Amino acid sequence: MGLLNWFSKPAEPVLSRLPTGSFTFDSEGRILASTLPQSFSAAHMRGISQLILSTFRKAQQLQMPSGELIAEYGSLRLTARELRGGAIVFLNPRSLSQK
Repeated sequence: MGLLNWFSKPAEPVLSRLPTGSFTFDSEGRILASTLPQSFSAAHMRGISQLILSTFRKAQQLQMPSGELIAEYGSLRLTARELRGGAIVFLNPRSLSQK
C-alpha cells in the first residue's frame, strides 16, 4: 500500500478568508449574537470574549476604565466596545494598503 502513496498528489494548501463580522456577548462571556461566518468557531469567540472581559475588568480595577479596545494583528483588526458589562467585537481584515 505504501507504494501507491508515492504516486498520489500531495494535498494542495487551502487558503481561507479572514473573518469579517461582529459578535456580542454578555458580562458572563456568553455569545448573544454573531454575524461572523460559521467557519469561525464558537470556541474562538468565547476565547476572545474572555480576554476582552478580563482586560476591561483589569482596567476598571486600576481605575482606568476603558470603553474601547483595539488590537491590530498582521492582517486582522479587532475592535471591542464595552456595553454595560458585555461588549461588541468587530473583526475586520486589513487591506494591503493599510499600515
